[in-house]
This record gives sequence, C-alpha cells and structure tokens, in this order.
Amino acid sequence: MLRMESERALLRAIGVIGLSAAIFNTTVGGGIFRLPAAVSGMIGTAAPLVYVVCAVTMGLIVLCFAEAGSRVSRTGGPYSYVAVAFGPYAGFMAGVLLWLLGTTAVASVASAYAGFVGAFVPALSGPFTRAMVLAATFTVMAAVNVTGVKQGSRLITLLAAAKLLPLLVLVGVGALAITPSNLAITAIPAASSVARTAIVLIFAFTGVETALVPSGEMKNPSRTVPLAIAIAMCGITALYLAIQVVAQGVLGPALAEARTAPLARVAEELMGAPGRTLLLGGAIVSTLGYLSGMTLAVPRALFALARDGFLPKAVANVHSRFHTPHVAIVVQSVIVCALAIGNEFEALAVLANLSALLLYFACAVAGHLLRRRGIQDDGARPFSLPGGPTVPLLTCAMIVWLLTSITLDEWMKVGLTLAIATVVFVVTRSNSPGQRHSSAA
Repeated sequence: MLRMESERALLRAIGVIGLSAAIFNTTVGGGIFRLPAAVSGMIGTAAPLVYVVCAVTMGLIVLCFAEAGSRVSRTGGPYSYVAVAFGPYAGFMAGVLLWLLGTTAVASVASAYAGFVGAFVPALSGPFTRAMVLAATFTVMAAVNVTGVKQGSRLITLLAAAKLLPLLVLVGVGALAITPSNLAITAIPAASSVARTAIVLIFAFTGVETALVPSGEMKNPSRTVPLAIAIAMCGITALYLAIQVVAQGVLGPALAEARTAPLARVAEELMGAPGRTLLLGGAIVSTLGYLSGMTLAVPRALFALARDGFLPKAVANVHSRFHTPHVAIVVQSVIVCALAIGNEFEALAVLANLSALLLYFACAVAGHLLRRRGIQDDGARPFSLPGGPTVPLLTCAMIVWLLTSITLDEWMKVGLTLAIATVVFVVTRSNSPGQRHSSAA
C-alpha cells in the first residue's frame, strides 16, 4: 500500500515558468564558467562539435524524461519513474544515483561559489570565512525553501533572470571581436576523443533530472513537464554554443590555458577590468542560482526514499503550515554544506557524470515501459513520444557510446557505491518487509 498521506499534503504550485527556471538554474551552474577552457584543451577548435553531441544526447534524454514525467507525477522524479517501471529495488538504486549526483554536484558547485565570493571580496577567501559563507548561504537557502515551494520557485526564477545578463553581455560584445581563424577546424577528431570530451562536458547539461524531483508539487505535470523541458533545453543549448564560439573566437589557443576562469579572461580581453568584474559577479549569481534550484529539488529525493520506507520516516515529514518536506531540506543542506567545506569539484566530477548517465539510461527504458503498460496516475492525457521505441533506443545507444570512455577505476568507484546501496536496501527491506512494495503498486 502506498504511503500517500505525505504526498497528498504537498502543495502543487510549480508551473511551466517555475519549472523552466528550475531546469535552467540546475543546468546553467558554475560549469559553463569553467568548461570552455577544458573542452578546448581536450579537443581544440572542434569543441563546438562536442556541444552539439551533448545537446543531441540530452535532447533524446529529456524527451524520455518528458514522457515518463507526464505519466508519473509523484515526488521523486527519476526515482519514481524507475520504481514504478521496475519495482522497489531498481527504484531505490535510481534514487541513490539521483541523490549521489545531486549531492556531489551541489557540493562541488558550492565550493566553486565560495571561491568566486573570495575572489570578489578577498576578506572572505580564508578557510574560516569561506566556511562561514557556505554555512550562511545554505541556511538562507534552506529557510526560503522550508517556508514554501512558491518562495523557492520565485527565488529560482529571479536568479535565472539575473544570471543571464553578464553572459548575454559577453556574447553580444564578443561576437564583434571574433577572429574567424580561431574557429577553423583543421581535422575531424576521433570518435573516442569526442566521447571522452563529451563525458566531461555533459556535466554542463545535467540538472534536468534533479529539477523534476518535485513532481508531486507541479501543476498539471503532463503539460508542465514536457513544455518546460523544451523551453529550457533549447535556450540552454543556444547559450552554450554562443559562449564557446565567442570564447574560442576571441582567445584562440590561449583559451585552453585559462582554466581557472576562462570567461572572466575573455571579458577582461574585451572590456578590461570592469569586464572581469562583471563576469566574476555573474559566476557568483550563476552558482547561487544553481544552489537555489538544487536546494529546492535534491531534498525531495530524500523525501521520496523516506516516503517509501528506505530512510527513517521522519525524513518524509511535511511541515503542517508550509506544506514542504522541511526535515529533508534541513538534513540535505547540512550534508551538502559539510561536503562543500571539505572538498573540491574535481574529485567528484566524473562520478557525478557517470551516475547521471546510468540514471538517464534507466529512465529511458522506464519511460518506454510506462507507455507500453498504459500507466498514468494524474488523470490527464500523458505526453507520448513519436516512433514507438525509436527515441528510447537511440537514447540508450548514445549513452552506451559515451560510457565507452569511462575508465576501469571510475567504474569501480561507482560499482562500490552501488554495492553499498544494495546492502542498505537488503538490510532495510529485511527489517521492514511490509513497507517495501509501495513503488511497484
């Protein structure tokens, strides 16, 4: 029997604009302020081609998400899609991947955010003040989201608009200063090089899966989910391509050497010190917007796992006044803040990307199975992909190709994580066997 009391207590308040902004914020985080240099260094002037590969891959993936999200509207997003399609164990593993991806990504971006703040205000760059900046930021983010999903969604929308300004200024000014020879592709890179570069760059495109976690708080999910995904992903792809072309066209080979803050380096080249300040401020706003979006979304993964009995049921408590999963929000904020204080992005980036691709693969298959079984749980007409299994098959093929570039050591790290998760599942299931069949109901 489903534990639906907590789910019904949630307020459905997220619409198309709010979800589009959430996807934008959880996708356009700190990565795009750093990745142009890394991609250029890995594959040279062919870098824009890798953006196209990632955009096509993510386009296929989000189509599968749109179909699954229009059929399963329970909080948990990908966790719930996989659980309904394959049962509680697969759902639990998807939930672990989702939580691991969101937690490591948020901690790494939060660490970058603290670094941007320290560069902007040198007095805040020390270890103690850095920790205080992170603690204060997560305290405010948690408080905003505990007081209501509407407040959290409005903050996300505001920050989504604010972060666009410096990036659009960079693209607008830089477009007039591009040197065409810096964009010339002299040789087509090998497929293996494209795949490995895409594994790194795909981090800049991830986030949609986390923004969909609060499905239980969305108005008319069968319409809201596919429309918001389409709006957000089209805008994100166009923005990323424009940024890479401008950065590469302005700096040329020097772009690969500006690894710490490549866009600030481009802005300095174009507009001097004020340009660098503008882009550094933009990086702060962008990462803050990312943290805001993820503070809204990631705690709902803990809420969903607790709702289905895999975590203490107190984590699934909903605030009597604000109708938000307040315990999950606080617990998640404390965990991420602690990780951000003691860790950097680089150590966890590949693990986050690999977790994302495995999760995407499971969701692509789950979406197809949900349609075959005719599952829809909100009474509205669901979104159906054209071409039957064609899109899910293409999605899985692209993901498998990207995964060929993962090293044995990287596979072992993820395998160990999933093995530990399996032990947790077995132990909790044996302790409370009557509570482990809800996801398959």
